Amino acid sequence: MLYLWIKALHIVFIASWFAGLFYLPRIFVNLAQETNNVATARLLLMARRLYRFTSILAVPALLLGLWLWMGFGIKGGWLHAKLALVVLTIGYHHACGSLLKKFEAGVNKRSHTWYRWFNEVPVVLLLLIVILVVVKPF
Repeated sequence: MLYLWIKALHIVFIASWFAGLFYLPRIFVNLAQETNNVATARLLLMARRLYRFTSILAVPALLLGLWLWMGFGIKGGWLHAKLALVVLTIGYHHACGSLLKKFEAGVNKRSHTWYRWFNEVPVVLLLLIVILVVVKPF
């Protein structure tokens, strides 16, 4: 029974974390296009708050996942692939923080088109992770 509660909470926190990872780069798209200083300041405030909140959500998502893995002995080749994708997701999250710092410093060099493509990365990561967890292909 405890396993199911941990799993349910893990799913909720993962969904919440990814919601932030879906929206933050969308704010970057708008920041890359914005020329109005007032609007830029508002978008930066939104991005800062979202990044902070998303970072907080990532912690229980990762800790609950670790608990599932270590505490309940989940195994399989699919898990290794999933963990590699989780590491990539953490890297993506940190890349968002780095990009936010560049926007805050006013040194962004990337176009809104680049950010539109960057915005697709968490979609692909989530898709692959869910397939690995549900299908367990190996």
